[in-house]
Amino acid sequence: MPRHVRKGDLVIVTAGNDRGNTGEVLAIVDDGDRVVVKGVNIRTKHLRPTQQRPQGSTIRREFPIHASNVSPVADGKPTRVRFPVKSDGSKVRVASRTGQELHVLHRPRKDRRPGA
Repeated sequence: MPRHVRKGDLVIVTAGNDRGNTGEVLAIVDDGDRVVVKGVNIRTKHLRPTQQRPQGSTIRREFPIHASNVSPVADGKPTRVRFPVKSDGSKVRVASRTGQELHVLHRPRKDRRPGA
């Protein structure tokens, strides 16, 4: 099933503690179920002591959130996504709110049937 968000998209968080924040999708993890968004869901991770860092340390980084809690941004507002197939056979992601093309999923396909 096609995803409504991809790496590099500008998204807005629609549910959770960071609701209303916008950021760029940095990564898609776990077969498309979760996404890492820049500046969203920042957690403190404690790192155990090793030979390289005998004191251990803490780092703050973005952790994944569920993909259903984010929506692509069109004109500063969240939008749903449609997947129309154009007359030339190419499939695109389109913002439902504005009709703006977000991404081309695949180029026009040639007819593969023999004798056609």
